[in-house]
Amino acid sequence: MTDTRPTIVQIIPDLDTGGAELSAVEIAGAITEAGGRAIVLSRGGRLEADLAAAGGELVRFPAATKNPAKIIGNALSISRLIKSEGAALIHARSRAPAWSALIAARLAGVPFVTTYHGAYNEKGAVKRSYNSVMARGDLIIANSRYTADLIRARYGTPEQRIRVIHRGVDMERFEPTAISAERIAQLRQAWGLKEGERAVLHPARLTNWKGQSTVIAAAELLKSQGRLESVVFILAGDAQGRESYLEALRSQVAAAGLEHLVRLVGHVADMPAAFAASAAALVASTEPEAFGRTATEAQALGIPVIATAIGAPPETVLAAPAVDAGEATGWLVAPGEPSELADALGELLAMAPAEAVTMAERARRRVVEQFSLEAMKAKTLSVYDELLPTRFSEAFARRYRS
Repeated sequence: MTDTRPTIVQIIPDLDTGGAELSAVEIAGAITEAGGRAIVLSRGGRLEADLAAAGGELVRFPAATKNPAKIIGNALSISRLIKSEGAALIHARSRAPAWSALIAARLAGVPFVTTYHGAYNEKGAVKRSYNSVMARGDLIIANSRYTADLIRARYGTPEQRIRVIHRGVDMERFEPTAISAERIAQLRQAWGLKEGERAVLHPARLTNWKGQSTVIAAAELLKSQGRLESVVFILAGDAQGRESYLEALRSQVAAAGLEHLVRLVGHVADMPAAFAASAAALVASTEPEAFGRTATEAQALGIPVIATAIGAPPETVLAAPAVDAGEATGWLVAPGEPSELADALGELLAMAPAEAVTMAERARRRVVEQFSLEAMKAKTLSVYDELLPTRFSEAFARRYRS
């Protein structure tokens, strides 16, 4: 029997961890909730089960290739799939597969949408040309105002082709009362935390620009100042094959005498419990974050956040002196400056309980109002509706009103 639902194809290299990958799964769920059919072209990964649970269909595909001949071959394969599956639109979330998807969309005569997920370094004309595919969508989704400004500045893309849609937080998943004491206790035990010890969490894949070395240096400063009593730093994230960087971090920890205070714990699957088990969350990136979802997820749980003041975090974390102290939801510091990070963390850890509760409530309220997953889904479906004779956003809204 022919499936008559409007079909949307998303393409992304893998379905492991990361904001782009999770977004693909979340939007697949939104499409199916709105009465459509969601196909994801990818090599697959950790999030396959989540995709299936959301109602999406995985078509295994070598989407990551950067070989020009294989990109053309992939484009022809995608074009055939678009026609055989009756796909109405293709949505690319990464540069290499976006080239294949763009060619395929033009061959098949369907709209092409991109989401510009990263800041993408541009060193030279060749890299700029390669990256430019993410600005070639009929409509381009920018995951922050920072990203939208970057697209306009780099490629002269008119504002009317850009839609700013911030990453969304699943407010049910990141609801403080939904996280059991058992889940928190299990993580604290896995991290080796003792009763009364406070965890400072830095959740990010292990790569140099995410700032793990800055966090270790800040911990060393705080230790030398005698301000690390009952505080343990948790660096949570995969090395993803960067074994030399992992060893460099371990060496830095050892050289600073922080073996018992800084712990590299690898990938953490239960991020709501990880935040809930922590006294503070850090976003220490030394290069701009196009969005940086950990800042909003932590704030959704009322966990204080310190982030670097580059890229999109100033959109998600309100901090002095840009706002009054009574409006702040966290701290913003200069990138790669351990002393600034240490000072902000010292201030955070010294907060009076009542002051911390007030900030937590303020931060969660702002995330609910401006960065919810429901809002992200509805806005993305509206982008599809702009290009197609569909009413996905209306159907999605009806489900949440009923």
